[in-house]
Amino acid sequence: MKPIGRILRYLRYFPVEIGLNVLFNLLHVLFNLGSYVLIVPFVELLFGLNGTPASEPEFGLNQHQLVDWAFWHLNQYKETLGIWPCLFTVAGGYLACSLLSNLFRYLGMFFLATIRKGLVERLRNDIYHKVTILPVSYFNRKRRGDLISRMSNDLADIDWSVFSTMQSLVKDPINVLVFSATLVFVSWRLFVLFLVVLPLGVWLIARIGKSLKHNSQQGQNRLGRLFALLDESLASLRAIKAFGREDDREQRFAKANGDYARSMVKVARKRELSSPLSEILGTLALVFILILGGWQVIDGLIQPSVFIFFVIVFARLIPPIQAIVRAYNNLQKGSASAARFLEVLDADELILEKPNAPMLPTFCNEIRYHDVSFSYADGATVLSHVDLVIPQGSTVAVVGPSGAGKSTMVDLLPRFYDCSEGYISVDGYPVRDVNINSLRSQFGLVSQNCILFNDTVANNIAFGDAQYTIEQIRAAARVANADEFIEQLPQGYDTPIGDRGLNLSGGQRQRLSIARAVLRNTPILILDEATSALDSESEHAVQQGLDALMQGRTSIVIAHRLSTIRHADQIVVLEKGQIVERGTHDQLIAANGLYRKLVDMQSFL
Repeated sequence: MKPIGRILRYLRYFPVEIGLNVLFNLLHVLFNLGSYVLIVPFVELLFGLNGTPASEPEFGLNQHQLVDWAFWHLNQYKETLGIWPCLFTVAGGYLACSLLSNLFRYLGMFFLATIRKGLVERLRNDIYHKVTILPVSYFNRKRRGDLISRMSNDLADIDWSVFSTMQSLVKDPINVLVFSATLVFVSWRLFVLFLVVLPLGVWLIARIGKSLKHNSQQGQNRLGRLFALLDESLASLRAIKAFGREDDREQRFAKANGDYARSMVKVARKRELSSPLSEILGTLALVFILILGGWQVIDGLIQPSVFIFFVIVFARLIPPIQAIVRAYNNLQKGSASAARFLEVLDADELILEKPNAPMLPTFCNEIRYHDVSFSYADGATVLSHVDLVIPQGSTVAVVGPSGAGKSTMVDLLPRFYDCSEGYISVDGYPVRDVNINSLRSQFGLVSQNCILFNDTVANNIAFGDAQYTIEQIRAAARVANADEFIEQLPQGYDTPIGDRGLNLSGGQRQRLSIARAVLRNTPILILDEATSALDSESEHAVQQGLDALMQGRTSIVIAHRLSTIRHADQIVVLEKGQIVERGTHDQLIAANGLYRKLVDMQSFL
């Protein structure tokens, strides 16, 4: 139950609403009990089962003294006014108690709604914030569909399993305590019979709850795999169709869906078992109470009308106990979802910022790699002892075979990852020591996989930043060689580009990405194989935009097509995570090493 406990800590944000909810639930229970108490005088007025005492009994808090005193005054009232005014008074009291009980119940739910939705809102905001600050390495090991399932379905399950039972967790325990105290006051001997059955019920329900938690966790994990399969299929739909693998993917999905459905059947069956089980145990206790209570009435140990009241209140004690049982089992089910949800919140692979980290001034001198090495958490070494200086205003190209560590080397600079050994500095400031936002604000990024959103052209170029005017957006598009095709779109800059920009061609998407980098106007530019996936015509248009973008900026280019970096000020050749060559194009060709081999391979192709 520890995950649930952590989720419930969010209640601290709503002290006033919680206080009012508890208060109104307590009033609801008290007036509900008051309506049952009035059954005793109602029965007494109709049947007069106890007779009329000769003189007024002494008032006392003892059960027999209190009942005798109340009955004597009730009989006096009946003899003075007659039975009908008495009955109407009792009926009016019953109606008033019922109305007030339901009013307070509604007010309790009224404030609970604020608590419940507020908690879900905070949880959703917290996990989204955590996702945005986790390093890229975390998502390299997690399936996107499973993460989406945790952020949506697990949170919805927490909402249903935990917060939907909050009224039961407040009202029903109060109900049980107040009703139990009343039963003890009326006849503690009869109440003891109920306590004899209680441990057996608690043990059985705990066993069911433990099993339910296990099945629920298994079901949520299977749902995560189901979402991951769905996400993969949607992302790879063209490849699936091209290779005719529709049947295979459908069978995989059907199997995962069947596994999830079977888990949920087990959860439903075990969750529903607790309610009839608690009712059977409650009925068993009630049978014993009827037999022994009847014996006490015959022996004159308890008044008949009081015994009737005891039985009615005891019968009304069973539903809140059942509700608590259901709430407990719902919490067990929700605990599995909470554990998965909290796994993301507890992920400790954060790119941490030092307290009071200074802001990085605008870049003006050099970027330097100081004996930098990097390894993933599983121990695989990607970079080894990299030393490199990138002067301000220069263009540095990073090339090498696939898997050489090119992208990782560049990703360390804006702290998408942190170095395992060594450090990187910008103008002498170690990047680990400065404010992260001030560091990343110095970089513009254009990658092979354009990051576009289902929004308008203008909003994609501005990246949702309202500080840019349409004139500035148009100017950036002209520099990126994108203005001409944008003006030909149905609504120009207000044209929606579809999910991930699929309404545009590859070259058009890339030019929007370049326009975004132009608009941001950063001193350092990172180009990650920006033209590798384009055809010759699109590459020419994009390259023109890139050439304009690189003017006056420090550029770091990860290159696949080596023809695009011939004029770079420095070319760095990586192999197996190490720099094996560096120099200009002509120098490296003359050296007749790995770079020459890569150029010859592309020329041959």
